[in-house]
Amino acid sequence: MTANVFDPIWDADVDRPPYRWRRSRIGRRARCELLGASLFEVQPGASTLPLHAHYANEELIVVITGRLVLRSIDGERELTPGDVVSCPRGRRGAHRLRNAGSDAARILIVSTMNSPDVNEFPDSGLLWARTHAPGDEPGLNSLEVAGGPGGLDPLSLP
Repeated sequence: MTANVFDPIWDADVDRPPYRWRRSRIGRRARCELLGASLFEVQPGASTLPLHAHYANEELIVVITGRLVLRSIDGERELTPGDVVSCPRGRRGAHRLRNAGSDAARILIVSTMNSPDVNEFPDSGLLWARTHAPGDEPGLNSLEVAGGPGGLDPLSLP
């Protein structure tokens, strides 16, 4: 099976400002077994998620189109097409992406798919633990637990 980052089949659409994006699970469509790969199309001025870190999974960000601002624990920097950034496990890999351009931006995020995973949202103090891997849908036997403000919904965070 193949997937295409220039002609994706979108499987999620979020419009909850400041989070406005579409996602295609490219890795799943290509039948990856141990890796996840999601293509995000982020609207101008919008972000993907709040600043967050994964404690069980490493992510790799590849900018396909557009101009984005990557916020990390160390500050902000601009990313342009072709830039590749590693987000290691833990707080030092915390990241948030915001589209700083006037057109939609596309980024490919490749991830290990380890579960359980714990996400930390440093700006709010929320910790989110789940038994399913990032990008997977919770199954019948899945468990999600959050501690801190905002409940289980990371998109409710600023």
